[in-house]
Amino acid sequence: MLAGELKSLKVAILGVSLAVCGTITMPALAFDPGAGVTKESGPFALFKFGFSAYKNGRKDEAIEAYKYAAEKGHTGSRWALANMYAYGDGVAENDLEAFKIYSEIAQQGVEPGSEDTGYFVNALISLAGYYRRGIPDSPIKSDMAQARQLYFQAASTFGVAEAQFQLARMLLSGEGGSVNVQQAKKWLNRARKSGHAGAMGVFGNVIFQEGQTVRGLAYMTAALDQCSPKDRPWMQSMQEQAFSLASEDDRRTAIALSQNLHMQGDDD
Repeated sequence: MLAGELKSLKVAILGVSLAVCGTITMPALAFDPGAGVTKESGPFALFKFGFSAYKNGRKDEAIEAYKYAAEKGHTGSRWALANMYAYGDGVAENDLEAFKIYSEIAQQGVEPGSEDTGYFVNALISLAGYYRRGIPDSPIKSDMAQARQLYFQAASTFGVAEAQFQLARMLLSGEGGSVNVQQAKKWLNRARKSGHAGAMGVFGNVIFQEGQTVRGLAYMTAALDQCSPKDRPWMQSMQEQAFSLASEDDRRTAIALSQNLHMQGDDD
């Protein structure tokens, strides 16, 4: 993996000035005096308090604690805040604010093996998603090439299955660059071997279209059996369309083969 060869990583967030990523506005609030934590507490203490408050449903206190910890440079608190803004979780949904904070994390970079690696990679993938679709009524416009580059960094340097899957989809569709089916298959293979059901299904669909009817159907069927509920509709539609084009013998053989296919440990 490239991470072992690098001393530090920086991401250039193209097309947006550093001014977009301004400092986080602090609230004019105070903690419960009995909480044992104040805004002067250390960043990790504030983060722990925020995490506990969040788990117990006190999201306003969690946001306050995360903001103070973020101002003191705590990456995990920045990440938690960004997610809350992105999903409207305990605060009004604000994609631009989430984008700003994810950008701060990405620009900060990460040392290989750092405890902040997970936050950094999540920020890369979240930013890629924003660049892929843009943020309405904001300076952040759709930039497929930038999205593709961010997915590539997360996929290649950190081996993240979701990034590998999204990169492969862009390579198949030609989003952000040229179509490259062979590269897409490479990334889909890596992702499915890490347990990504969507990658397994799309890989099956690609080889089905290339003429490997039985194996393609088998992969799509196995992936459908192992996918999450949210992915089931599109994966089922893809599989059913392929099945409608196959012969009865190919269908039976594929179903039997799918029982022996697993997302992990398959060297094909």
